[in-house]
Amino acid sequence: MIQFHELRVGDIVLVEFEGQRKEGEVVGLNGADREINVETEVQAFWYGPNDLFPIPLDEEQLLEFGFEKQAQADGTVKYLKGPFRILLSQPGNFSQFEMWYREDRRQIHEQLSVHGLQNHYHQMTKVDLTKEVNAH
Repeated sequence: MIQFHELRVGDIVLVEFEGQRKEGEVVGLNGADREINVETEVQAFWYGPNDLFPIPLDEEQLLEFGFEKQAQADGTVKYLKGPFRILLSQPGNFSQFEMWYREDRRQIHEQLSVHGLQNHYHQMTKVDLTKEVNAH
């Protein structure tokens, strides 16, 4: 479950419908009824917060958002997207890391979800973090 107040249009979440979970993008919010319109590969549909689930942040997700990975000599791992940086002191540990954009530095001390990263990124850069579209 994801709290309604945590979501923004453009956030990527998992929706559960008939026992199956699919990734989708929040395309609308109805504050009066506390419903979230999520578009999946199949359709856009309105869901309640109990039907939405966070996607744990990991390297694969960062790469889908267009981050570039740099292994550091000291064993840390840095991910870059323009001037935005994520630094993992332990490779693969997305529950203890640092992120920064210009002078805004944040220490993260919990497992961050994809929509959580998108919201931090937007707060820090004023730009939406969206997944890269593969050009075919």
